[in-house]
Amino acid sequence: MDQDFNQFISEVKERIRSAQYAAMRAVNSEMTALYWDVGKMIVEKQETLGWGKAVVEQLSLELQKDFPSAKGSPHRISGI
Repeated sequence: MDQDFNQFISEVKERIRSAQYAAMRAVNSEMTALYWDVGKMIVEKQETLGWGKAVVEQLSLELQKDFPSAKGSPHRISGI
């Protein structure tokens, strides 16, 4: 293969890597915003309706039914 084609391949590979990285950053940003929003919703319900800490574990169990592939632990997010 000639040098121009090798350079072209390198540029395409770099563009793919760059797009993959940008996509991961965007997903991470959206998921972080989601977790903060859910945490805020939980705290608001606890304050206004008097829900206790058990709501986090119960919510986790309910969400696992509809989103079984989602990762997370009620113990990890209970500090929200």
